[in-house]
Amino acid sequence: MTGNAVSAEFDGSDEQERKELSVSQAVEIAAGALDAIPQLSVLGEVTGFRGPNARSGHCYFQIKDDSAAVDCIIWKGAYLKRTFDLRDGMQVSFKGSFNLYKPTGRMSFVARSFSLAGEGLLRQQVAQLAEKLRREGLMDEARKRRIPVFCSRVAVVTSLSGAVIDDVKRTLRRRNPLVELVCVGAKVQGEGAPAELIEGLRRAASIAPAPDCILLVRGGGSFEDLMTFNDEELARAVAACPVPVVTGIGHEPDTSICDMVSDRRASTPTAAAESVAPAMTELADVLETRHQRLGAAMASMIGSDQVDLEMLDQRGRRAWDTYTARLGDALDAAACRPCLNDPTFMVERRESELALTADRLSGAIARSVGAFRSNFERLPERLVASTSGLDGKRHALTLASSRLEHQGRTMLSKPASDLGRAAASLDALSPLKVLARGYSIAYSDDGVATSAKTFKPGDAIRVRMADGNVSATVNAVE
Repeated sequence: MTGNAVSAEFDGSDEQERKELSVSQAVEIAAGALDAIPQLSVLGEVTGFRGPNARSGHCYFQIKDDSAAVDCIIWKGAYLKRTFDLRDGMQVSFKGSFNLYKPTGRMSFVARSFSLAGEGLLRQQVAQLAEKLRREGLMDEARKRRIPVFCSRVAVVTSLSGAVIDDVKRTLRRRNPLVELVCVGAKVQGEGAPAELIEGLRRAASIAPAPDCILLVRGGGSFEDLMTFNDEELARAVAACPVPVVTGIGHEPDTSICDMVSDRRASTPTAAAESVAPAMTELADVLETRHQRLGAAMASMIGSDQVDLEMLDQRGRRAWDTYTARLGDALDAAACRPCLNDPTFMVERRESELALTADRLSGAIARSVGAFRSNFERLPERLVASTSGLDGKRHALTLASSRLEHQGRTMLSKPASDLGRAAASLDALSPLKVLARGYSIAYSDDGVATSAKTFKPGDAIRVRMADGNVSATVNAVE
């Protein structure tokens, strides 16, 4: 018997009420009633989620609200089409129909599709927006601007009627009363709040003189309460603000889109105020630390430079001493050279050597000629004494004559060559040649002067040049 047939037979009459039904008949009636219910949309919280099943791929769980719960099934094919994974605690809208499992009589809701609802839907939308802005680079750390360590002028954009503005004022007064605070009021929740906050940011950025940073803050609340700060237009306004923006929205766990694109994110409004106003004691500690570091750095630099200077001084002194010693040795060696003490010494020496060479040459020639004459004079006697050896003697004479001629040329060529070279050297070393090149010789009353210290102002001085002498009086000695 089908469920529809059972339902038709069971029309609620007294007779039928008295008629007993089998369990199967009763379940059929219930199944028929459930089948008659059209497809429903059910909103509930997921609990006890199990799935997908390792073998079948189906998912089993319950959906509930504050007063009821129902078993729910999602077949494998439907779950594969999901855009997100189900997990406990999610608020989800399910579309499907009821089903009665006859062997156990257990009713379940079979979901054919599902989507996020409530806070879950909002969180999904926020995540999608965050990913969009991240791809555009609005959350890149390199884009975010540096907040000054010591802010002297701060603007705050928030509601002027809540406790948040009082907390910000109190925090700034406590930590650093020198910080100037400019308040710009705007709604932080409800319809029109994003537009007011965007206008507040514009007004704060246009303040003259411009603030060092802008605090965008509000107190804690539910996720829905904080949705104002997940608005795309407001997030873009925060990122594009010409003045660095510090956000302090909600409490520590809360993170909004505005937090992600701001230049600095603080966990609470109070923390945001503290981050831009270092305490006076902290400033004093920082100044003292920097003073000590500066002193140490200067001492280190001065010490290092002093060591380098001493090393350079020592090296310079050693180099100067070495240079002066070498120069003194060179001057002493030059002073010992005879040609500098007596310019005519080299000429006289070369003349003496030339005269000695000439004497040796004359003696050699005389001896050669004498020997030749002696031999020649003895030849007639030998010729007369021994006519039989005339031919031999003639031959010997011819040889002797050739040797004499050769020896004479040989003996005369080398002395002549030496004489020529000596004459050339003598001419090159002649003081007159040196004078011809522009040099001059200074004479004092004692002779050739080799040092400027020889003279003093008023002394007579004679200067010999290539073409004559010049007599003068010394005016100064340098």
